[in-house]
Amino acid sequence: MTRFTVNDRPVQYRMDPDTPLLWALRDASNLTGTKYGCGTGDCGACTVDIDGEAVRSCQVTIGKTEGRFVTTIEALSPDRGHPVQQAFAADNVSQCGYCIPGMIMAASVLLRRTNDPSDAEIDAAITNICRCGIYPRLRGAIRRAGRIMRGEDTGTGDQGAAAPPPGITPEEAARTIPALGRPAPAPKR
Repeated sequence: MTRFTVNDRPVQYRMDPDTPLLWALRDASNLTGTKYGCGTGDCGACTVDIDGEAVRSCQVTIGKTEGRFVTTIEALSPDRGHPVQQAFAADNVSQCGYCIPGMIMAASVLLRRTNDPSDAEIDAAITNICRCGIYPRLRGAIRRAGRIMRGEDTGTGDQGAAAPPPGITPEEAARTIPALGRPAPAPKR
């Protein structure tokens, strides 16, 4: 049995210790925000925070995670209040969104080290692959998140609309930012 902490909760897995952490998180703990992308550690869709380091969860086994602290996108900020989440929403970074949880986790680790990273530091820390090509907006959002952390930015987006503030329900967020609402049903013919 393998024991470690996931999202501030002790867990124990009755799985082969050679099981990749990605599959324990997704299949056994139902933490599906951590995505399967390539399975080789190249794309970064499965990035999680392990003891303050951005780690590709497809490349570390649960046996090697014994006794460690793992944070997934689900626990980064359940109320959407983390500066990286606020900046990604304000700057409309997402396109398809598949790579975004891994990028947010890698960015949060970077910004914990320095809240004013250079382009070189961003490029070195965020090696995640995005098929949609969000890289220019990604850098800007990471810089914005740093400014939010330093108290120099409110997180207001380029269109004048702020990202949904922390502590509100999805319904309230949809009233604030209509694009977050459910689409209207198609008319009956």
